Amino acid sequence: MEKKTIKWGIIGLGNIAHKFAEDLATVENAELVAVASRSQEKADKFALKYNSKKAYASYSDLANDAEVDAVYIATPHSFHKENAILCLQNKKAVLCEKPFAMNLQEVEEMIAVARENNVLLMEALWTYFLPHYTYVLESLKNEKFGKVLKLEADFGFSSTFDNESRLFKKEVGGGSLLDIGVYTIFAALSTLGVPNSIEADATFFDNGADSACNMLFTYNDQKAILKTTLVEDAATEAIFTCERGIIKINTMFHMPTTVTITENGKEETIDFNYKTIGYNFETEHFNNLLRAGKKESDIMTFDFSKNLIKTLDEVRDLIGLEY
Repeated sequence: MEKKTIKWGIIGLGNIAHKFAEDLATVENAELVAVASRSQEKADKFALKYNSKKAYASYSDLANDAEVDAVYIATPHSFHKENAILCLQNKKAVLCEKPFAMNLQEVEEMIAVARENNVLLMEALWTYFLPHYTYVLESLKNEKFGKVLKLEADFGFSSTFDNESRLFKKEVGGGSLLDIGVYTIFAALSTLGVPNSIEADATFFDNGADSACNMLFTYNDQKAILKTTLVEDAATEAIFTCERGIIKINTMFHMPTTVTITENGKEETIDFNYKTIGYNFETEHFNNLLRAGKKESDIMTFDFSKNLIKTLDEVRDLIGLEY
């Protein structure tokens, strides 16, 4: 039996929306039918590039489009809650970019609206669905190299400060923690779980957005050393030191990459032969949930999203970062 074609809309047409749309075209039984920006010109251009038949200058027009089954929300962080709720109230399934929202209260509100309207909602943390990451999760779960003793994960790049850029604008959730630190925290939570205690310190730009953040997560007999920065280039790796070996997710660990295993002094690098940017994996998972009538992912669960935003909130409190 042929699978139902899922008809997609995209709200917010920045860089990440381009990547999502490019990979959506590789997903079977999925079609981009509508896009929305605050600018009609931008919407028209995007629609032309990715063969979307409709282009809106209003998010509510897209949310009200009867043809749209699912909406990918790629607006700045501070608009996620508002945009997600608009779509959910119009009975659209929502795949919302990470971080899900600005704080736990907003995330809980989004989940409550999804439940009230009996609609599928999921945080778009694409790394969880990438084959190299699922391979690492499986290896750690099965204790292939013994128990994990330590995780070291960093994410950083040197960038020129620009107060007009979403990346640095504090009022829309700019800064290193919410934008890229979310990946290092995700790496810890998805492998070691919620820590017993957290230590954190940060540096800040003149506008109050955090420029770098160092975190130490302590578990019973394990630790995660996490670093995120917008002022220097970092290896952007995730290294799991286990009792009998080391699993290293190589540079740009959050996106399609390779994994190097070191065991008994021997190194082996596994290449997962990615052919796409990598957004197709989470999209296929979401489409299957929607076809099955599910309202929540069994991988990117509401509990996981809540723990992720709770941890981000806790780090923010520790470093004195307020939005």
